[in-house]
Amino acid sequence: MKISANSVLPASRRDIELRTSDSLTLVGELARPVDAPPRACIICVHPLPTHGGMMDSHVLRKMAWRLPALADIAVLRFNTRGTSSARGRSEGTFDAGEGEGRDLAAAVEWVASQGLPRPWIVGWSFGTDVILRHARSLDVTGVILLSPPLRFTTEADFAAWVDVDVPVVALIPERDDYLPPDPARARFAVAPNIQLVIVKDAPHLWVGEKNVQRVLDEIVSAITGRPESLPREWDGPMERWSDL
Repeated sequence: MKISANSVLPASRRDIELRTSDSLTLVGELARPVDAPPRACIICVHPLPTHGGMMDSHVLRKMAWRLPALADIAVLRFNTRGTSSARGRSEGTFDAGEGEGRDLAAAVEWVASQGLPRPWIVGWSFGTDVILRHARSLDVTGVILLSPPLRFTTEADFAAWVDVDVPVVALIPERDDYLPPDPARARFAVAPNIQLVIVKDAPHLWVGEKNVQRVLDEIVSAITGRPESLPREWDGPMERWSDL
């Protein structure tokens, strides 16, 4: 059966809570492979919550629906402070990328406490600002930035990434409304160790199954260190979106 936008592949899913260093409780979900130990764990940081971003933003949701089954990769999604989704509302209030650094640190610490291997942080839009501002000191295997708008990231934040010793890949949509390829090249020039991947015809929100597939392929390729093309069909059982 062809994998489509609403395909939910098998995974072991459980609701989790994170506790931040400033005593907030954040809600989230961990999806992990059913029949194999995970070979890596993705920690997702969602788009801007004041514009509808949350742990269920479509690319992040599809990571959790597909990657445990297709790539043996666990996926942790959570709502940053003050953000709501079907999973619930995280405590606190939106902090324009400052307090959200504590949220990300709590997620990385929780993954380590669970013994999940090779943590990668994947941020989308606002999530990339949180990462670039706060993740340089965190113990992770690598970083992937989707559609970075660089709205809250300063030159001083960039300077911390000049000598980064883990892989950092930024996926820049060719038709991005906020930071298209040429301005992105100029802004990221200060941190040449960050690899830019320009994705032809893609928009900021990665709308369309073709764009989602490209994002997931690029994420898995970065994690495995070799080009990957995930299966487009699935012959096994599927879950129902309405049951999640």
